[in-house]
Amino acid sequence: MKLQENLQAYLLQHQEEAPQRLLAWFARHARDLPWRRDRTPYRVWIAEVMLQQTQVKTVEVYYRRFMARFPSVEALAQANQEDVLRVWEGLGYYRRAHMLHQAARELVRRYQGRLPSDVKALRALPGIGAYTAGAIASIAFGLPVPAVDGNVRRVMSRVLAISEPSTRALEEAVRLWIPAEAPGPFTEALMELGATLCLPRAPLCATCPWQGLCQAYQEGKPEAYPQRRSRKALPHYDVAAAVILRPTIATPQQVLVARRLAGAMLGGLWEFPGGKREPGETLPETLQRELQEELAITVEARQLLAVIQHAYTHFRITLHAFIAELIAGEPRCLECQDFRWVVPSELADLPMAVTDRRITHALKQWLADRTAQPVHHCGGEGP
Repeated sequence: MKLQENLQAYLLQHQEEAPQRLLAWFARHARDLPWRRDRTPYRVWIAEVMLQQTQVKTVEVYYRRFMARFPSVEALAQANQEDVLRVWEGLGYYRRAHMLHQAARELVRRYQGRLPSDVKALRALPGIGAYTAGAIASIAFGLPVPAVDGNVRRVMSRVLAISEPSTRALEEAVRLWIPAEAPGPFTEALMELGATLCLPRAPLCATCPWQGLCQAYQEGKPEAYPQRRSRKALPHYDVAAAVILRPTIATPQQVLVARRLAGAMLGGLWEFPGGKREPGETLPETLQRELQEELAITVEARQLLAVIQHAYTHFRITLHAFIAELIAGEPRCLECQDFRWVVPSELADLPMAVTDRRITHALKQWLADRTAQPVHHCGGEGP
């Protein structure tokens, strides 16, 4: 939807006052964040991608680590995928790391390693949508381009008292208030306002620079905007994973890991192979089927190693990790990108999801204690 005439008139009426108030507040209260120092288009880009659906406190640690390892577009482009994923490990939403890596290589190939300032060219790069392109254009290049994320959506919905705003309408609203002389600081200040004061619940209206301009505040119900969508209950799945060990003569005992397909969820990460339990299956049966489908091998679950609960954006899992024995076949990738036999100490160097990293910790403890803990067959039914 487009802005209604009355809302457009309201925005034009406060076109000078609103930016002045916001920028004065931001000058006093802006957080000291690593991506706000030594600002370059590359540093802005990395920060904006990391901040998607991730808290600032979490991003700060990863951002410093990432910039130390990949200080430039060229450094990121020259890295291999496994190195990028290893540095990203634990930050989640791994598709972002894949897209950053692909975009860096495209920037080297097409733009001599420099981000373009044109919004259309930015949006053509892998992983850069409307919000990220707007943020880079305004913050890094000083262009009067709106960047509407969740925080900005909440702030502007309340200021204008719009229950169900469209992104297009909010972009139009923000564009009317962007000051030509300070588009970057305005964009950051608007995000900061949403992140620190205009909170989803219990907003800190008493200290908000836009309190006098906020129509939702004047109505006495800022939390009513924007209207919240009801959340569906997350589905739950039981998942089984196999920790397959084999003794060797020349090296310590080895464990089998597989690399997920590039286009799959958590693509490119290494895992203990396995998969989701189907209706009517026991967990040992799940392992047998999944390992046949993924690696063309027959395994038998011997001992339950760990049970791990984890929630993703759209579903939850209970992961059951088993010490398993290779009964027949030699591994070959049918539904994986690669596989390796590695000694347990080498697992630390492989990029893994949080759940598989927790299995490595359980395996380390099991290996240390196994002489005191005899192995028991888990039986036909399993958990």
